[in-house]
Amino acid sequence: MLHRRLPLALGVWSVCLGLTLAYEDDIEVNYADTYYNEIPEDETPTTTPSAAPCNAPDLTKWDKIFSMLENSQMRENMLLQYADDIVKVEMGSLREEILRFVAQYGGSCGVAVETAGRKMALQLEAKLRESLDRLKFGAHTSDPVEGNAVGSPNTLEATLQQLLSATRTQATRLAKMETSCFINTGPGKAASQHPDVGGAGHREQEVTSQDKALEGVLSVLQQTKMELQEVLRSSRSRRLPAGCEMALLFPMRSPWIYTSVIPEVPLSLSSFTLCLWVKPVAVANKTVLFSYGTRRNPYEIQLLLSHTSALLTIGGETHLVEARGVVKSDGPPEWLHLCGAWSSQQGLASLWAGGKKVASTPGVAEGHVLPNGGSLQLGQERNGKAGYEERFDLKMAFAGSMTGVNVWDKVLPEEKITQLALQDGQGCQHKGNIIGWGVTELIPHGGAQFIN
Repeated sequence: MLHRRLPLALGVWSVCLGLTLAYEDDIEVNYADTYYNEIPEDETPTTTPSAAPCNAPDLTKWDKIFSMLENSQMRENMLLQYADDIVKVEMGSLREEILRFVAQYGGSCGVAVETAGRKMALQLEAKLRESLDRLKFGAHTSDPVEGNAVGSPNTLEATLQQLLSATRTQATRLAKMETSCFINTGPGKAASQHPDVGGAGHREQEVTSQDKALEGVLSVLQQTKMELQEVLRSSRSRRLPAGCEMALLFPMRSPWIYTSVIPEVPLSLSSFTLCLWVKPVAVANKTVLFSYGTRRNPYEIQLLLSHTSALLTIGGETHLVEARGVVKSDGPPEWLHLCGAWSSQQGLASLWAGGKKVASTPGVAEGHVLPNGGSLQLGQERNGKAGYEERFDLKMAFAGSMTGVNVWDKVLPEEKITQLALQDGQGCQHKGNIIGWGVTELIPHGGAQFIN
């Protein structure tokens, strides 16, 4: 082992010696004295004693607790101050945004209400003018979809009903919009008093102008509503009620004008229901609408008017039932639905006006049976004094229009009579089994005529 390592060590030593000789000429060694940190001879340095280290007093347990409390209180105060600053900044920013919004959009609500009201008034006025023109000129152009006449009274009344409904809806919407505007502009009034916004008096004046505009629109709507109701009343008085297609016109009060009815069924009855639509022009002390009589008793059945009352007699004038206040004494003539019912078994006679029972009397001709073989007239009566001549009493003559005359041989239920009296219903489609309107033969005399 030694013989192997000795040659290796000698090789390494020879290499190191060669490197030393190679770099010996390049290295210069400076042996001069250095004076960088030399202290002059005339200055003798003085030693400065160092201060003694701080000897901190030992802190007790209570001192440490108080120190921790002070630190936590300080942190809490800092957090509260920071939160207060944040809230103030955010509230100030929000307030500026609200003031800016109110200043920019405060008056838009009133403008919107005024614009909506103006547009609505113009639309209603145009629609009303169109409906009035149709009603005035009566254009009867066929509608291929509905199959009705465009200018027919039913279509016109439906249009006017829609107008009236639209008026009420728009009035409600305007009231809601007005309330919403007042609620939304409430903070704006308070904010307008701020010096950044200003113009509180101007805002109050603007709200006052909005109120006046809304009051004007509402007054126009109320007036339009009244005009629509008047047009509806006029339309109802002109057209035929209950789906009837024709009517009898009695142009004036005359002893020669009447209409005879020729039923195909004998009138030997122990009970009946008589219904008709009538529009009288003038009502005297005794105006006969329906009359059935024989030679022996010309007053077997009479349905008549007396000023504002309606009367029904069975078997004579002593057996009657009267309903007062069912006929209007003033204003334009209107259609009125009248029904009279009687039963011999109980002797109960009742009168109906407009689908409501207005009078009922028991013991009227109880046990009586209406005889057959008499004559039946509309608009006059056989007074029994002049025989069966074609001349009647002028004081009893009827002037006006009549339609939907039907007679049944029984007392109809109340629901049925109410249904027949509907102005917009189809009462004329329900025919009586004794006299049926549009089925039973009617013969006008002396100027009475059919109209449609």
